[in-house]
Amino acid sequence: MAPRRSRWPFQYSNCSISCSLIFFSNFAWIALTKASCCTGSAMVQAAPYIPRVLHLATGSLRCTGDSGLLPVPFPTFIFFGFLLYWASTGRDSDRRLSHTRASVMNPRKTDCEFDLIIQGGHVFNGLGTPGLDVDVAVREDRIVLIAPGIDRNRTRRVLDARGMAVAPGFIDPHSHTDMELLVNPRAESKIHQGVTTEIAGNCGFTLFPLAGAFREEKERLLRERYGIELTWEDVNGFFDALADRGMAVNYATFLGHGSLRQAVVGQDDRAARPGEIERMKEILDAAMRSGVMGLSTGLIYAPGMFAPPEELVAMCSVVAHWGGVYTTHMRDEGDFLAESVEESIAVARAAGVSLQLSHLKLAYPRNWPKVHQVLSRISEVRAHGLDVLADRYPYTATSTFLSVFFPRWIKDGSIRENLLRIRGTDREGELRGHLLKQEEKLGSWDNIQIASVLTEKSSCLVGKTVLQAARESGREPFDFILDLVVQENDQVGMINFSLNEETFKRIILHPLVVIGSDGWALAPYGLLSRDKPHPRSYGTFPRMLGRYVRDEKIMSLGRAIEKMTSLTAEKFGLTGRGRIQKGWFADLVVFDPVRIMDRSTWGDPHQYPVGIEQVIVNGRVVIDGGEHTGELPGRILRHEPRHMNI
Repeated sequence: MAPRRSRWPFQYSNCSISCSLIFFSNFAWIALTKASCCTGSAMVQAAPYIPRVLHLATGSLRCTGDSGLLPVPFPTFIFFGFLLYWASTGRDSDRRLSHTRASVMNPRKTDCEFDLIIQGGHVFNGLGTPGLDVDVAVREDRIVLIAPGIDRNRTRRVLDARGMAVAPGFIDPHSHTDMELLVNPRAESKIHQGVTTEIAGNCGFTLFPLAGAFREEKERLLRERYGIELTWEDVNGFFDALADRGMAVNYATFLGHGSLRQAVVGQDDRAARPGEIERMKEILDAAMRSGVMGLSTGLIYAPGMFAPPEELVAMCSVVAHWGGVYTTHMRDEGDFLAESVEESIAVARAAGVSLQLSHLKLAYPRNWPKVHQVLSRISEVRAHGLDVLADRYPYTATSTFLSVFFPRWIKDGSIRENLLRIRGTDREGELRGHLLKQEEKLGSWDNIQIASVLTEKSSCLVGKTVLQAARESGREPFDFILDLVVQENDQVGMINFSLNEETFKRIILHPLVVIGSDGWALAPYGLLSRDKPHPRSYGTFPRMLGRYVRDEKIMSLGRAIEKMTSLTAEKFGLTGRGRIQKGWFADLVVFDPVRIMDRSTWGDPHQYPVGIEQVIVNGRVVIDGGEHTGELPGRILRHEPRHMNI
């Protein structure tokens, strides 16, 4: 289901194609008719029918031969004119209703000063200030001129952006995209949101380094589920695989601490030995030299959760040496969030590293009132010199693995094997009691929706709540959950409705919080259209701009764009990106501030947003009129060592 393209092998305006064909077919018909009439050929006999197919002119023609007058009624002109208009466009009904005007090509000019001018738009530079009515000129991969009224004769192509907002391409600081780009390099669900740069490898998970049983597990999963052959072991090999495939977006990544620990220490619940600490530091140092952004942790997941703070400080000291960032999915985002924030701050201070708090939120109603305490603490440590930011997505539900509700001891080693081993023992009763406490926090298992599974056998459960699926199976939620996690080998994704609007708004309005999706680059077709994932993979950025900026007016458009662009670029050292500024990279998004909105829902998540008209990556148009052009101009963005002022 690739997007529909123009039915012509070239690109001109609808009007020019229609008029040109009408004009030339008129002369063709005159020549054909005269030749037929004067020679008395068989063409004369067919002449009354030819105008129905070929001749598009009004009035009538008179031949000097015997065939006489050949009438061509006016409705024929209208019919074929419309037919040619339709043929010259591949846009669907939604596209024809778009407010974006057609771009103007200048194919005869091969020595233009610019490759592209975005003309007539309201331009936001990404620094939080109001927009300006200026034009933006692009040559190759750079912005080369920002000024009002740039002469369109100086460029190959003009994008008419009247009535549109023009912004720097959105930067997603919290992405989980990795193998998705190997499955489908078009990055559909992200590029359609206006995202031009993905910062991935968050929450402790990366597809490198790979060794031993961990490599075998990933190799089997990628081959069986996605048909991908694993050809790399380290970040350089992974970058090479991405570059060979090509991609629509720019890509940067962290090194996942969980993946690092699993490759060196394994899945066991124990402290790393001194030799293992040194080995992890060596791998991390090599990865930093190769250009990863820093280190990510997922401290609610095994094996990252088994690492004490001292291990994290040792790893983060390597990151600090290279001027990287430590980003963390904290140990707890509910009852012990405040304590988890303190641990994160202590690690960052001890290591002297820049800190990013992932998807900042307070889960469950009893914790929502703590939002002021947490935000005040972040402001306080920033004022005392710690380089700290947080990110957040604009939804009131989280999403992760169902097994996060299990206690730590069940994750020591293989979760599946441990669940099978405790069946019928006292430890099964202990696990039952633990899950009952989790249910009390949730309010009901009806607040947990199954988002993804591993096997086709369980696919019928996707989209149902745990309570609903358990009742339909004739089992109690406890037994249903255990059976499902065992059957799916712990590959059960879920959506947890445990957040609220008020705390989200308090968080996102904080000056130290940026917008991030916590999602993947998916597609509404092919292998990446499976399951019912969290809508954030399709809707994060348009939802923020449409619902919360335009409709609810919780902040200005300029401020929201800053939280999607320059603040993130500065945090992660993305030189030359995140602003509309002369000499900077031409990563740009053109959107309709009146129409922009997400369409992805909990029940039908694989839906593109509306209102994103053009997306430009490194000077090349990837989304044009809301449709993917097939261009893959994305680049690997490697971290550049820099001095950190902590």
